Amino acid sequence: MRIPDNNELAITEDTLKKLISFKKNDGYNEKSWDEWFDYLLTRSMRKGSQSEIENIMEKIHYESFDEWVKNFALNLSNIWKESSARDLDPIPNLKSHTNNSAIVIGRGPSLKKHRHLELLAKSDYKGSIVCCDGALINALKAGVTPDKFPKYFVVTVDPYDLAKKFYDDPIVNKYGKKIRGIFSTISNPTVVERARQAGIKVHWLHSLFDYGEGKKSFNSISALMVRSKTHLDGLPAIQTGGNVGTSSWFISWQILKNSIVVFAGINHGWEEDDSWETIITHGRKNDPRVFGNEISVNIDKNSPAFEELFKKIYNPEFKCYCILDPLFQFYSEALKEFISRSPSWLTTINATEGGSIFGDRIKCMTLTNFLETYKN
Repeated sequence: MRIPDNNELAITEDTLKKLISFKKNDGYNEKSWDEWFDYLLTRSMRKGSQSEIENIMEKIHYESFDEWVKNFALNLSNIWKESSARDLDPIPNLKSHTNNSAIVIGRGPSLKKHRHLELLAKSDYKGSIVCCDGALINALKAGVTPDKFPKYFVVTVDPYDLAKKFYDDPIVNKYGKKIRGIFSTISNPTVVERARQAGIKVHWLHSLFDYGEGKKSFNSISALMVRSKTHLDGLPAIQTGGNVGTSSWFISWQILKNSIVVFAGINHGWEEDDSWETIITHGRKNDPRVFGNEISVNIDKNSPAFEELFKKIYNPEFKCYCILDPLFQFYSEALKEFISRSPSWLTTINATEGGSIFGDRIKCMTLTNFLETYKN
């Protein structure tokens, strides 16, 4: 059948370049155009389901609203007395940045697969270490300590008491006095107290989640309540993307003023050969309200439901596949969107050698290459 002249496919060279770039960013660089267009059409038809995931995540987070308020109330007397995260700013009162870097350490599967902690421990890296709370104990035990890396920070933003275990180890007590902790005002008080007992100096900030509601929002009200002789201008606030990894990225450049932020263990995805049991256990441990018991380990891996909930994507930078569970789908899209809109002076590097964080404004290289190239 002949295509009418008015439907002739004609595009400019500039448009073609953009299409090639978009195709690469979607992980289809080595696949045919037909496969990519089919993916785009399918994604368009499924856009409603992605929005549904975002709606579910928002609803789930707001189910914890009472817990946020309770935690804030119990933390308030300490917030008035203790330090602001703003005190960690190396260039106070200036909207500037240093020509230095920070490595954000998560607890993704790449840490163990590529022995990144051991590699970092043996390096002569001079920049900041911004450790997600869940990675702290393993990082210290691997030799990534504040004795070797004096600019050492740990971050907690979640309101749940399960994070207490991330500080409950003799090695945290050993190095605690040399670690600076950054905590959300809605962090669970028992978690913050355990960090204090280890000698970690507490610095507070707000995690933004309902600022769009204006003056009636909890963010707005709590911001007014923390003002005191210690915090005349209140506390700094960051978006979290729903997780401590994204929060640590924001802290690294917004608070610590680093112009280069590197990911190690921030995969936001599973390795292709990770077991189904490992993947589903992650979901149930981190938020059983998302996974619950409705997803069975006996689910048909070839079913449309599985493909929708546990998407398999190709990372063209590291030439590997990864699997995104519903949590990682939400986290990954949010983080990539934040990075794409970040200041032009900021460079974000994915050094996990895998995962789902690639695309616009994201530079990918091995951790070895980074450590050899950047010293500060």
